[in-house]
Amino acid sequence: MILMASNNHGDSEIFDNYQEYRYLLAVSTFTNLYTGGQVYRQIHELSTGNNIFRPTMAAVIDFLGDQVITYLLISSASTAIPLTDRMREGGDTVFTDSASLTIILSFFSFIFLALSAIISGYKLSSHT
Repeated sequence: MILMASNNHGDSEIFDNYQEYRYLLAVSTFTNLYTGGQVYRQIHELSTGNNIFRPTMAAVIDFLGDQVITYLLISSASTAIPLTDRMREGGDTVFTDSASLTIILSFFSFIFLALSAIISGYKLSSHT
């Protein structure tokens, strides 16, 4: 998220000029908020022994949240790839390298959240 937000190198190399990159940044921000909330919930439950949500409700929230975030991540990465490829045809710059790295990191986030979605799906099925 920080990498894309700071990807400003003058003239046409400002991430905010491209809606694909703004979408990637918005999804990255939303992903950070979601995972931060999940971490907070888990730490709270581990440290106090009290659940914020009933276990069944927590399983549903985990499953739905993981599914939505996972699809948003792959969607945002896939919209930014064609733009970055077109820009790289004219030559690699720091701007296109930073955009490519952001896309790669988004894809890695997708992989880990997809694994989390599988685990939360299993947990949901075992609660019902």
